[in-house]
Amino acid sequence: MVLLSALYFSAGKIPWVSQALMGLKAIVVGVILYIAMELGERNIRNGREASILLSFVALIFNVNAVAIVLVAFTAGAIFLKAVQNKNAPRDKILQKSSSWTGIIGAFLVVLVGVVISFLLKPVTRTMALSFFKIGALTFGNGVTILPLIQADAVGHYHWLTMGEFADGIALGQITPGPILITAAFIGYKLGGVWAALLATFAIFSPSFVFTLFVSEIYSRIKHITYLKGALRGILAAFVGLLAVMVLELGKIGAAKSPSMALAAASFISIKYFKLDVIWIFFGGLLLWAIAVFLGFAP
Repeated sequence: MVLLSALYFSAGKIPWVSQALMGLKAIVVGVILYIAMELGERNIRNGREASILLSFVALIFNVNAVAIVLVAFTAGAIFLKAVQNKNAPRDKILQKSSSWTGIIGAFLVVLVGVVISFLLKPVTRTMALSFFKIGALTFGNGVTILPLIQADAVGHYHWLTMGEFADGIALGQITPGPILITAAFIGYKLGGVWAALLATFAIFSPSFVFTLFVSEIYSRIKHITYLKGALRGILAAFVGLLAVMVLELGKIGAAKSPSMALAAASFISIKYFKLDVIWIFFGGLLLWAIAVFLGFAP
Protein backbone atom coordinates (compact mmCIF):
# COMPACT_ATOMS: atom_id res chain seq x y z
CA MET A 1 0.00 0.00 0.00
CA VAL A 2 2.93 2.33 0.69
CA LEU A 3 4.29 1.61 -2.78
CA LEU A 4 0.91 2.18 -4.41
CA SER A 5 0.50 5.43 -2.46
CA ALA A 6 3.91 6.64 -3.62
CA LEU A 7 3.03 5.87 -7.24
CA TYR A 8 -0.37 7.52 -6.87
CA PHE A 9 0.90 10.81 -5.47
CA SER A 10 3.76 10.99 -7.98
CA ALA A 11 1.97 9.80 -11.12
CA GLY A 12 -1.73 10.30 -10.41
CA LYS A 13 -1.99 13.26 -12.79
CA ILE A 14 -0.72 11.32 -15.82
CA PRO A 15 -3.69 11.04 -18.22
CA TRP A 16 -3.82 7.24 -18.53
CA VAL A 17 -3.39 6.86 -14.77
CA SER A 18 -6.24 9.33 -14.19
CA GLN A 19 -8.43 7.32 -16.57
CA ALA A 20 -7.66 4.08 -14.72
CA LEU A 21 -8.44 5.73 -11.38
CA MET A 22 -11.77 6.93 -12.76
CA GLY A 23 -12.66 3.32 -13.49
CA LEU A 24 -11.50 2.23 -10.04
CA LYS A 25 -13.75 4.84 -8.42
CA ALA A 26 -16.77 3.47 -10.29
CA ILE A 27 -15.95 -0.08 -9.17
CA VAL A 28 -15.63 1.10 -5.56
CA VAL A 29 -19.14 2.58 -5.72
CA GLY A 30 -20.61 -0.74 -6.86
CA VAL A 31 -18.73 -2.75 -4.23
CA ILE A 32 -19.57 -0.41 -1.33
CA LEU A 33 -23.23 -0.30 -2.43
CA TYR A 34 -23.34 -4.09 -2.26
CA ILE A 35 -21.76 -4.12 1.20
CA ALA A 36 -24.20 -1.48 2.48
CA MET A 37 -27.19 -3.46 1.17
CA GLU A 38 -25.91 -6.73 2.63
CA LEU A 39 -25.32 -5.06 5.99
CA GLY A 40 -28.81 -3.57 5.85
CA GLU A 41 -30.45 -6.91 5.08
CA ARG A 42 -28.75 -8.51 8.07
CA ASN A 43 -29.28 -5.71 10.57
CA ILE A 44 -32.46 -3.81 9.67
CA ARG A 45 -35.29 -6.08 10.79
CA ASN A 46 -37.93 -3.77 12.22
CA GLY A 47 -39.06 -0.18 12.56
CA ARG A 48 -36.87 0.59 15.56
CA GLU A 49 -33.72 -0.46 13.76
CA ALA A 50 -34.88 1.45 10.70
CA SER A 51 -35.25 4.60 12.79
CA ILE A 52 -31.63 4.28 13.94
CA LEU A 53 -30.63 3.84 10.29
CA LEU A 54 -31.83 7.43 9.83
CA SER A 55 -28.43 8.41 11.21
CA PHE A 56 -27.57 9.04 7.58
CA VAL A 57 -29.89 12.06 7.70
CA ALA A 58 -27.95 13.37 10.69
CA LEU A 59 -24.66 12.89 8.86
CA ILE A 60 -25.96 14.80 5.85
CA PHE A 61 -26.44 17.72 8.24
CA ASN A 62 -22.83 17.39 9.44
CA VAL A 63 -23.51 15.84 12.82
CA ASN A 64 -20.31 14.30 14.25
CA ALA A 65 -20.06 10.66 13.08
CA VAL A 66 -18.64 9.42 16.40
CA ALA A 67 -21.53 11.10 18.23
CA ILE A 68 -23.94 9.23 15.93
CA VAL A 69 -22.30 5.91 16.84
CA LEU A 70 -22.50 6.64 20.58
CA VAL A 71 -26.15 7.69 20.33
CA ALA A 72 -26.91 4.53 18.32
CA PHE A 73 -25.17 2.44 20.99
CA THR A 74 -27.35 3.98 23.71
CA ALA A 75 -30.56 3.83 21.67
CA GLY A 76 -29.92 0.19 20.80
CA ALA A 77 -29.35 -0.73 24.43
CA ILE A 78 -32.66 0.88 25.38
CA PHE A 79 -34.93 0.01 22.46
CA LEU A 80 -33.42 -3.08 20.83
CA LYS A 81 -32.51 -5.23 23.80
CA ALA A 82 -33.42 -8.88 23.38
CA VAL A 83 -35.67 -10.90 25.64
CA GLN A 84 -33.73 -12.10 28.67
CA ASN A 85 -32.99 -15.79 28.72
CA LYS A 86 -33.73 -16.84 32.30
CA ASN A 87 -31.72 -20.03 31.89
CA ALA A 88 -28.58 -18.24 30.75
CA PRO A 89 -25.52 -18.85 32.93
CA ARG A 90 -24.43 -16.18 35.37
CA ASP A 91 -20.68 -16.68 35.35
CA LYS A 92 -18.35 -14.01 36.59
CA ILE A 93 -17.34 -11.74 33.76
CA LEU A 94 -13.67 -11.70 34.69
CA GLN A 95 -11.90 -14.89 35.63
CA LYS A 96 -8.25 -15.73 36.10
CA SER A 97 -6.61 -16.68 32.85
CA SER A 98 -3.07 -16.74 31.51
CA SER A 99 -4.38 -14.89 28.45
CA TRP A 100 -4.80 -11.70 30.46
CA THR A 101 -1.04 -11.18 30.59
CA GLY A 102 -0.90 -11.05 26.80
CA ILE A 103 -4.00 -8.84 26.58
CA ILE A 104 -2.60 -6.34 29.09
CA GLY A 105 0.75 -6.38 27.27
CA ALA A 106 -0.96 -5.65 23.93
CA PHE A 107 -2.98 -2.86 25.53
CA LEU A 108 0.20 -1.28 26.92
CA VAL A 109 1.80 -1.37 23.46
CA VAL A 110 -1.19 0.53 22.06
CA LEU A 111 -1.04 2.96 24.98
CA VAL A 112 2.64 3.62 24.26
CA GLY A 113 1.70 4.33 20.65
CA VAL A 114 -0.88 6.88 21.80
CA VAL A 115 1.64 8.58 24.12
CA ILE A 116 4.28 8.74 21.39
CA SER A 117 1.71 10.30 19.06
CA PHE A 118 1.41 13.28 21.39
CA LEU A 119 5.13 13.99 20.85
CA LEU A 120 4.89 14.20 17.06
CA LYS A 121 4.33 17.24 14.88
CA PRO A 122 0.72 18.53 14.90
CA VAL A 123 -0.61 17.01 11.67
CA THR A 124 0.91 13.58 12.37
CA ARG A 125 -0.31 13.68 15.97
CA THR A 126 -3.84 14.59 14.91
CA MET A 127 -3.86 11.85 12.27
CA ALA A 128 -2.61 9.17 14.67
CA LEU A 129 -5.03 10.10 17.45
CA SER A 130 -7.90 10.18 14.94
CA PHE A 131 -7.08 6.66 13.76
CA PHE A 132 -6.64 5.34 17.31
CA LYS A 133 -10.12 6.71 18.06
CA ILE A 134 -11.66 5.24 14.91
CA GLY A 135 -9.92 1.89 15.42
CA ALA A 136 -11.45 1.66 18.88
CA LEU A 137 -14.92 1.99 17.34
CA THR A 138 -14.59 -0.89 14.88
CA PHE A 139 -17.79 -2.97 14.87
CA GLY A 140 -18.95 -5.57 12.35
CA ASN A 141 -16.08 -5.29 9.87
CA GLY A 142 -13.66 -2.76 8.51
CA VAL A 143 -16.06 -1.46 5.88
CA THR A 144 -18.38 -0.08 8.54
CA ILE A 145 -15.56 2.17 9.75
CA LEU A 146 -15.00 3.81 6.35
CA PRO A 147 -17.64 6.52 7.02
CA LEU A 148 -15.78 7.49 10.21
CA ILE A 149 -12.50 7.74 8.30
CA GLN A 150 -14.25 9.80 5.64
CA ALA A 151 -15.76 12.10 8.27
CA ASP A 152 -12.32 12.95 9.69
CA ALA A 153 -10.01 12.67 6.68
CA VAL A 154 -12.30 14.35 4.14
CA GLY A 155 -14.95 16.25 6.07
CA HIS A 156 -13.26 17.58 9.21
CA TYR A 157 -9.51 17.85 8.59
CA HIS A 158 -9.56 17.96 4.76
CA TRP A 159 -6.51 15.72 4.45
CA LEU A 160 -7.99 14.21 1.28
CA THR A 161 -10.51 15.20 -1.34
CA MET A 162 -13.45 12.83 -1.81
CA GLY A 163 -11.86 11.69 -5.06
CA GLU A 164 -8.57 10.86 -3.33
CA PHE A 165 -10.47 9.01 -0.61
CA ALA A 166 -12.20 6.86 -3.23
CA ASP A 167 -8.84 6.22 -4.90
CA GLY A 168 -7.35 5.17 -1.55
CA ILE A 169 -10.16 2.65 -1.02
CA ALA A 170 -9.66 1.28 -4.54
CA LEU A 171 -5.90 0.93 -4.16
CA GLY A 172 -6.42 -0.85 -0.86
CA GLN A 173 -8.72 -3.34 -2.52
CA ILE A 174 -6.31 -4.26 -5.31
CA THR A 175 -3.45 -5.02 -2.91
CA PRO A 176 -5.53 -7.20 -1.97
CA GLY A 177 -5.91 -6.51 1.72
CA PRO A 178 -8.24 -5.34 4.48
CA ILE A 179 -10.15 -2.23 3.52
CA LEU A 180 -8.83 -0.29 6.52
CA ILE A 181 -5.40 -0.29 4.87
CA THR A 182 -6.71 2.95 3.35
CA ALA A 183 -5.27 4.52 6.52
CA ALA A 184 -1.76 3.89 5.16
CA PHE A 185 -2.69 5.84 2.03
CA ILE A 186 -3.76 8.81 4.15
CA GLY A 187 -0.68 8.55 6.35
CA TYR A 188 1.61 8.50 3.33
CA LYS A 189 0.13 11.69 1.96
CA LEU A 190 0.53 13.47 5.29
CA GLY A 191 4.00 12.31 6.26
CA GLY A 192 5.52 9.70 4.00
CA VAL A 193 6.45 6.12 4.83
CA TRP A 194 6.74 6.47 8.62
CA ALA A 195 3.40 8.25 8.88
CA ALA A 196 1.85 5.49 6.77
CA LEU A 197 3.19 2.85 9.16
CA LEU A 198 1.95 4.82 12.17
CA ALA A 199 -1.51 5.25 10.58
CA THR A 200 -1.68 1.50 9.92
CA PHE A 201 -0.74 0.69 13.51
CA ALA A 202 -3.20 3.24 14.87
CA ILE A 203 -6.19 1.99 12.86
CA PHE A 204 -5.63 -1.74 13.50
CA SER A 205 -4.17 -2.03 17.00
CA PRO A 206 -7.17 -0.88 19.10
CA SER A 207 -9.54 -3.34 17.42
CA PHE A 208 -6.90 -6.08 17.80
CA VAL A 209 -6.73 -5.52 21.57
CA PHE A 210 -10.50 -5.17 21.79
CA THR A 211 -10.94 -8.50 19.99
CA LEU A 212 -8.53 -10.22 22.37
CA PHE A 213 -10.43 -8.79 25.34
CA VAL A 214 -13.90 -9.66 24.07
CA SER A 215 -12.90 -13.19 23.03
CA GLU A 216 -11.77 -13.77 26.60
CA ILE A 217 -15.04 -12.64 28.20
CA TYR A 218 -17.56 -13.29 25.40
CA SER A 219 -18.97 -16.49 26.89
CA ARG A 220 -19.82 -14.53 30.03
CA ILE A 221 -21.30 -11.40 28.43
CA LYS A 222 -23.15 -12.81 25.42
CA HIS A 223 -26.36 -13.13 27.45
CA ILE A 224 -26.46 -9.44 28.46
CA THR A 225 -29.53 -8.20 26.62
CA TYR A 226 -28.62 -4.52 26.76
CA LEU A 227 -25.27 -5.23 25.12
CA LYS A 228 -26.94 -7.17 22.31
CA GLY A 229 -29.31 -4.28 21.69
CA ALA A 230 -26.47 -1.75 21.76
CA LEU A 231 -24.51 -3.66 19.11
CA ARG A 232 -27.61 -3.98 16.93
CA GLY A 233 -28.09 -0.23 17.23
CA ILE A 234 -24.51 0.48 16.16
CA LEU A 235 -24.75 -1.82 13.14
CA ALA A 236 -28.04 -0.22 12.10
CA ALA A 237 -26.42 3.21 12.35
CA PHE A 238 -23.48 2.06 10.25
CA VAL A 239 -25.89 1.10 7.47
CA GLY A 240 -27.05 4.71 7.42
CA LEU A 241 -23.49 6.03 7.49
CA LEU A 242 -22.53 3.75 4.61
CA ALA A 243 -25.56 4.96 2.65
CA VAL A 244 -24.27 8.53 2.90
CA MET A 245 -20.81 7.45 1.81
CA VAL A 246 -22.23 5.64 -1.23
CA LEU A 247 -24.03 8.85 -2.22
CA GLU A 248 -20.85 10.90 -1.79
CA LEU A 249 -18.73 8.39 -3.70
CA GLY A 250 -21.37 8.22 -6.42
CA LYS A 251 -21.02 11.94 -7.08
CA ILE A 252 -17.37 11.59 -8.02
CA GLY A 253 -17.12 7.90 -8.91
CA ALA A 254 -20.17 7.16 -11.02
CA ALA A 255 -21.56 10.49 -12.11
CA LYS A 256 -21.30 9.79 -15.85
CA SER A 257 -22.99 7.07 -17.88
CA PRO A 258 -19.91 4.87 -18.55
CA SER A 259 -18.97 5.03 -14.86
CA MET A 260 -22.53 4.24 -13.81
CA ALA A 261 -22.51 1.21 -16.10
CA LEU A 262 -19.24 -0.04 -14.57
CA ALA A 263 -20.54 0.54 -11.02
CA ALA A 264 -23.71 -1.40 -11.87
CA ALA A 265 -21.71 -4.23 -13.43
CA SER A 266 -19.53 -4.43 -10.32
CA PHE A 267 -22.59 -4.57 -8.08
CA ILE A 268 -24.25 -7.29 -10.16
CA SER A 269 -21.04 -9.34 -10.36
CA ILE A 270 -20.56 -9.47 -6.61
CA LYS A 271 -24.22 -9.81 -5.60
CA TYR A 272 -25.55 -12.27 -8.15
CA PHE A 273 -22.46 -14.01 -9.52
CA LYS A 274 -20.58 -14.02 -6.18
CA LEU A 275 -17.29 -13.09 -7.80
CA ASP A 276 -14.36 -12.33 -5.53
CA VAL A 277 -13.68 -8.62 -5.08
CA ILE A 278 -10.15 -8.83 -6.43
CA TRP A 279 -11.45 -10.29 -9.73
CA ILE A 280 -14.11 -7.61 -9.90
CA PHE A 281 -11.45 -4.91 -9.66
CA PHE A 282 -9.10 -6.44 -12.23
CA GLY A 283 -11.94 -7.45 -14.56
CA GLY A 284 -13.56 -4.04 -14.19
CA LEU A 285 -10.29 -2.29 -14.99
CA LEU A 286 -9.91 -4.43 -18.13
CA LEU A 287 -13.44 -3.52 -19.27
CA TRP A 288 -12.77 0.13 -18.51
CA ALA A 289 -9.54 0.07 -20.53
CA ILE A 290 -11.42 -1.43 -23.50
CA ALA A 291 -14.15 1.23 -23.16
CA VAL A 292 -11.53 4.02 -23.10
CA PHE A 293 -9.72 2.53 -26.11
CA LEU A 294 -12.99 2.33 -28.09
CA GLY A 295 -13.94 5.87 -27.09
CA PHE A 296 -16.94 4.96 -24.93
CA ALA A 297 -15.36 6.35 -21.75
CA PRO A 298 -13.47 9.61 -21.20
